[in-house]
Amino acid sequence: MDLFEQMLAGGLIPNDHPQISKLWDAVAQTIQRSALLNTSTSIAESRNRISEIIGKEIDATTTIFIPFHTNFGKHTWIGKNVFINHACSFLDLGGITIEDNVLIGPRVNLVTENHPVDPKQRKSLVLGSILIKKNAWIGAGATILPGVTIGENSIVAAGAVVTKDVPDNCIVGGIPAKFIKTIES
Repeated sequence: MDLFEQMLAGGLIPNDHPQISKLWDAVAQTIQRSALLNTSTSIAESRNRISEIIGKEIDATTTIFIPFHTNFGKHTWIGKNVFINHACSFLDLGGITIEDNVLIGPRVNLVTENHPVDPKQRKSLVLGSILIKKNAWIGAGATILPGVTIGENSIVAAGAVVTKDVPDNCIVGGIPAKFIKTIES
């Protein structure tokens, strides 16, 4: 299996993987493109530069404020009518999917990457995808960790650290994030 397919499948990627140099080459390219992205002077320009980084056109209804940070970009999918505020960081080696009508507050971290507990394997990667479903709202400074799904219409309170899936139509908050209440529509 190709390294990039294996990354999207999740799980352990050993630091001595025979194709690991391909990953670091791609990361170096993203770093160069990110420098240009974060000097954009309009939302349209930043949308175009982020589209180049992720390798997919971002819909004109989506707004992403800079600065915006990603270490790879190619494993990020962003839907329509999404709003991503300033200073967000998407570590997407394991895959990030953001469905339509999602709101993401400033300084939000979406982290699909972790490391093994075993010190002998610590430089390896453990990957898990993040899915943010339609109409979710991620509050300022929240962190979503690997393998987490945020349910449709749900809210993650500002500053929360989400370590487990969030069901549809609820609010979670705290460290680690816990259920607060159901959203009645």
